[in-house]
Amino acid sequence: MEKFIIKGGRRLQGEVEISGAKNAVAAIIPAVVLSDEPCILENIPNISDVSISLRILYEMGADVKFLDKTTVRIDATGITEPVVPYEMAKQMRSSYYFLGTLLGKFRRARVSMPGGCYLGDRPIDQHLKAFTTLGATCVLDHGMIDIQTEEILGSQIYFDVVTVGGTINTMLAAVKATGMTVIENAAKEPHIVDLANFLNSMGADIMGAGTDVIKIRGVKNLKGTAYAIIPDQIEAGTFMVAAAATRGDVLIKNVIPKHLESITAKLEKIGVNVEEFDDSVRITVDGPFVKTSIKTMPHPGFPTDMQPQISTLLCLAEGASIVTEGIFDNRFRYVDELRRMGADISVDGKVAVVEGIGSFMGAPVMATDLRAGAALVIAGLAAKGVTEIGDIHHIERGYEDMEGKLRALGADICKKSAPGDSIRQAAL
Repeated sequence: MEKFIIKGGRRLQGEVEISGAKNAVAAIIPAVVLSDEPCILENIPNISDVSISLRILYEMGADVKFLDKTTVRIDATGITEPVVPYEMAKQMRSSYYFLGTLLGKFRRARVSMPGGCYLGDRPIDQHLKAFTTLGATCVLDHGMIDIQTEEILGSQIYFDVVTVGGTINTMLAAVKATGMTVIENAAKEPHIVDLANFLNSMGADIMGAGTDVIKIRGVKNLKGTAYAIIPDQIEAGTFMVAAAATRGDVLIKNVIPKHLESITAKLEKIGVNVEEFDDSVRITVDGPFVKTSIKTMPHPGFPTDMQPQISTLLCLAEGASIVTEGIFDNRFRYVDELRRMGADISVDGKVAVVEGIGSFMGAPVMATDLRAGAALVIAGLAAKGVTEIGDIHHIERGYEDMEGKLRALGADICKKSAPGDSIRQAAL
């Protein structure tokens, strides 16, 4: 079993480089299937979700070659069967993006129900509603989702709730449709914009990404392109909180400060100093942490993917803070693990009351999901004593070389692991 061993109490100091965005690359890798030519993707993060996505393409018949550690060339023209291998698709949530991209390319798709972190009920009913509106029939058969149509017809789609996955899947399916598709109540996250920019660089006609109305005029063909993935706002936010929790002084590089505005605003309310530059932010702390209230919301609100990390920081604040989870049902599963380290958090449904405790104590804990794991790493860095974090495969789904980046900032962290095998390692 792989685990992180952290000896806490060290201030993080120095500079750290943020990798490409997990949530953007999760949509853009499947989108390459839509191209009639090879594509080159730059600023690719070395995370397990990327390895799985590339392996899926490879198993389906694509040619996948790493040009260097962060650049991959994908030629998906060899894919002839729009079926995603069952076992691989089950390993991550974003495998459902192959539904939209395969439907857009082949007019049919067969993909298993998605896996990934368990954060409660995350239905894909809005995705299927969109596909049906575009003219497809959708059938669930022995854990597989079968979708097909003779022609994708542009249409007007209104989402009952704001859905990032549904917005992305609709964009992927509609980009080669006949006529105009209008998505209303669309998600506005930065990775939605990044996907639209990628598709437009291939010749798509998408307008309005980043607003709640996206218009997609279908095109017949998409050409190859070279495209750089945006920096990961959640990785950046995680390092911002880690720097603050250790009362450190860290320059976080390769970021888009505008994408971090909701995180920055809350950190400043808590008492963290955030200095913004063109493509970096500096985190320092020179006073006590102050209680605050947080509610997660769709972008541009505070991101749900930062809720466990910010809640961990609030454990070190004076007084009681209120954290309301507005997106997922089971986002507070990490609380039991933080309690092992001394946290005083009470949860009632989607609301948590976080009482300040001053400091954490090291303890053996388990990462229950990706962001929960990041929160436990932050707690371990700030704790007195040694923290052992198990099930770190969750963390490695979304953070590239977290322990290496933290060590470079002065953290005492190591990983007990056995060498793994991935398409990246084989290619390099």
